[in-house]
Amino acid sequence: MTFLAQIAPGLVPLLATLPLLGAAVALIAGRHRRTQVVVSITTLTVVSIIAALLLVVVDVGDEAIAVSVGGWPIPFGIVLYVDRLASLLVLVSSIVLLAVLLFSVGQGAADGDDETPVSIFHPSYLILAAGIFTAFIAGDLFNLYVGFEILLVASFVLITLGSTESRIRTGVVYIVVSLVSSILFLAAIAMIYGALGTVNMVQISERMTQLPQDTQYVLHVMLLLAFSIKAAVFPLSFWLPDSYPTAPAPVTAVFAGLLTKVGVYAIIRTETEMFLDNDVNTVLLWVALATMVVGVLGAVAQAELKRILSFTLVSHIGYMIFGLAIATPAAIGATIYYTVHHIVVQTTLFLAVGLVERRAGSTSILRVKGLMKAAPVIAVLYFIPAVNLGGLPPFSGFIGKFALFDAAAEVGTPIMIVLIVGGVVTSLLTLYALMRAWNLAFWREEDDSAETEARISYLGASPGGVETERRVIPRIMTASTAGMVALTVALTVFAGPLYDVCTRIGAALLEPVTLVQLEEQHQVSTGGLEKEDSP
Repeated sequence: MTFLAQIAPGLVPLLATLPLLGAAVALIAGRHRRTQVVVSITTLTVVSIIAALLLVVVDVGDEAIAVSVGGWPIPFGIVLYVDRLASLLVLVSSIVLLAVLLFSVGQGAADGDDETPVSIFHPSYLILAAGIFTAFIAGDLFNLYVGFEILLVASFVLITLGSTESRIRTGVVYIVVSLVSSILFLAAIAMIYGALGTVNMVQISERMTQLPQDTQYVLHVMLLLAFSIKAAVFPLSFWLPDSYPTAPAPVTAVFAGLLTKVGVYAIIRTETEMFLDNDVNTVLLWVALATMVVGVLGAVAQAELKRILSFTLVSHIGYMIFGLAIATPAAIGATIYYTVHHIVVQTTLFLAVGLVERRAGSTSILRVKGLMKAAPVIAVLYFIPAVNLGGLPPFSGFIGKFALFDAAAEVGTPIMIVLIVGGVVTSLLTLYALMRAWNLAFWREEDDSAETEARISYLGASPGGVETERRVIPRIMTASTAGMVALTVALTVFAGPLYDVCTRIGAALLEPVTLVQLEEQHQVSTGGLEKEDSP
């Protein structure tokens, strides 16, 4: 363990640099598909191992790792900060990225470059990973902004792969909304630096109380607006249901599972580190309720699987905002657990829907039918994460929601009771929407064409989804989806140890690190070599 603690600081920069180096190699090897695949898989595998080692070090040692890039003394240089939260999210994200990459490799091998042009896909995918990891380990606002911008560039390339009209149109909407968010974020950074003379998160938390209360609220609201757009919090979630479903299946799965969680992560850091004493929790509670209810009502009204999942994605962001707004250690811990759960389960569902689309040639629940007999494996791969997301016991979705409701009940205020009721209703409606899709797409017999046309006529609209030819499903696509389903089950089987880690995260986040502690952590991580240079 001592050896791991000694080498851990040197591993932290690799979380961001390895994907960038991998992207460069993949770009150079643009005409060699196999080389790109090997480079991408190797890169993400190594990052997963590094993240696991860092999580062990910071959890067992009960000490975060602060690394000052370029040897600048803290807080003047770029600080990379890895605590339990950052290392856990990097670990989960790298595993999810690896599984989706394997799915895309199978799709690319079967279809060629029509859906995901390999020469472009692999470098963009690794750059996306670098942006996600950079955002998670950023110790200052500007580096967090850089992570977001890396995400933006790569995600715009990925969301428009194939250059179809619908993808270009939704890509333009996505980029415009993202740019608005980035402008707000950059303006907030400039104002914070002008007011406090720093963008380091630890220094901001120490100096924020020196500002007038009104100024604090302005800065707080600007950051929340910027991050809420990225997290798809209602009413700033209008862009998501139309943007994600048009992308290729692997891209949609990654976007749904990870990109909104980067926004949630930024909100967590904002509320627990920089503005812990500036209370907007009541507003956040009402926003959480609206996000849950409006999102799930949108899901119930849809007849296309990807759009159903996109709206459930919005609604379940509300649970995370709910837990964050309760602002107790137990609630923060439950929020972290639910975030990990949602990353895995939502990604898995989108991968399963990708299999449905290949097998049936559509994702419309009014067109797809008879899959229980035709593709029983896909039926299982959809059903398990669907009931998990719906919150049925004993799955991780139930554990996370119960923990959130229990934390709210301990507070016991009337608004908490309203949020608990809203959360229960949202969970039931989520289960209804997903099981309705299950019933129509999997259990309905092939000869129910008259019923299908009647449903379409009753709705007065097209069934949604794009009709495509049925295609062969490579084994690697099924295997990667099955691996993700197994991971969703593991979240339940190992819920105890994972929840203990999340509980420790929640307690630590509500006791923000001071600048002295940050410098001490850096000195410990570097063996005291820079002690004399510290201010």
